[in-house]
Amino acid sequence: MAIMFGPISAPVTFSDVEPVFLTDDTLQARKNALLVGMQREGFDWLVIYADKEHGGNFEYLTGFIPRFEEGLLLLNHSGACTLVLGNENLKMARFSRTPAALLHTPYFSLPNQPMDNEAPLESLFKDTGLADSHKVGLVGWKMFTPAAGNGRAMFDLPYFIVDAIQRTLSDNAILENAIHLFIGDHGARTTCNANEIAHYEYGANLASNCMLDALNAIEVGVRETELGALLHAEGQCNTVVTIAATGSRFDKANLYPTYKKVQRGDPLSLTTAFKGGLSSRSGFVIAEQSELPSAQQDYLDRIAKPYFSAVVAWLENIRCGMSGGALYALVEQVLPKERFGWHLNPGHLVADEEWMSSPIYHYSSELLKSGMMLQIDIIPSVPGYNGASAEECVLLADAALQSDIRTQYPALWQRTETRRRYLRETIGIQLSDEILPLSNSVAYLRPFFLAKDLALSVVS
Repeated sequence: MAIMFGPISAPVTFSDVEPVFLTDDTLQARKNALLVGMQREGFDWLVIYADKEHGGNFEYLTGFIPRFEEGLLLLNHSGACTLVLGNENLKMARFSRTPAALLHTPYFSLPNQPMDNEAPLESLFKDTGLADSHKVGLVGWKMFTPAAGNGRAMFDLPYFIVDAIQRTLSDNAILENAIHLFIGDHGARTTCNANEIAHYEYGANLASNCMLDALNAIEVGVRETELGALLHAEGQCNTVVTIAATGSRFDKANLYPTYKKVQRGDPLSLTTAFKGGLSSRSGFVIAEQSELPSAQQDYLDRIAKPYFSAVVAWLENIRCGMSGGALYALVEQVLPKERFGWHLNPGHLVADEEWMSSPIYHYSSELLKSGMMLQIDIIPSVPGYNGASAEECVLLADAALQSDIRTQYPALWQRTETRRRYLRETIGIQLSDEILPLSNSVAYLRPFFLAKDLALSVVS
């Protein structure tokens, strides 16, 4: 396989793609999957935590997050649910996609707000029946997988909540981290049905449209903030900190776009994400190789082309039933860590969060399954060189799931078919038959940002 840097037409984009709501059947299936997991492991209750940054597991059943407050959803093995909410989210209980009783605690509200209905959290938990439990699972957002120690005994909920739960339970009750029921191997959230995929594709499509708009707007003299504004769209909430960073980064510890102007020769990084998808690019503000920094004149051959080869191998070889460890080993073979410096997971699961969890790690025996939404996330880091990035999201789907999408969401199916043809016919990737691109710019990498008609491709 040879990699060429030359003229390539840009991907087709899709505008006015309407958001798709999750159906009642989907929400019921989600709840049922969790109840099966609870029964399998003997949990009487799950206590599911949420705040603005850590709301995915709560939202999985309720359809909303408590924004600037904390919130809890208590799920009993019988299927009964109770919401515990602060002052400004009480109104949301009646909109919950999973019907639930409501308890109010002002302890979840903002500082100095009214403390009406003040009562110890232990009293509320006792009112739900939590005190009679033999085994309770706490669900925050992080699955702890320490090399030594017991990750199930580590909790990432605020201390005042964990302390109240412990005070509620009897001395012989078992309290465990139960996040694995959501995001671990066989977790309920790790695979999606056709309705969920249509729901999330909206964000993946939007992110890639934003990225392509920003790439096309790169010119000498444009401000970071102007590029950053293009990485937002349709009033949607970004799931990562937006990156539009030119030249040296993190001046005065700043993470956000500034009025700094793009200069010719600058390294430049761009990232945006919405629910269901992220798009990220890294390269140079130049038009030709001669403009590369003197110490990086071999950047194309040393960094960009090898990185692109790894992305191609990822897309061509992934399949349902493959172990995450096998995909990890493939990336290591094509792009050896010792030479290219990457060290994180070269792919992970995506949903309401940009990074939910990952079955792709060293020696992983977790199987890649139909319905997994995956972000290609290979990050080379070679001292003295700028990085390369073309992070995007795809769906792993067997024939049955593809048939469901084609039947239930024909417009979505046509978009994925257009994207597949582009990857195969224009970029030259022999795309795995089980991959459906959820974004428009999968594997579209133009490392010289002023050469807007030049990108990397495969020459057979």
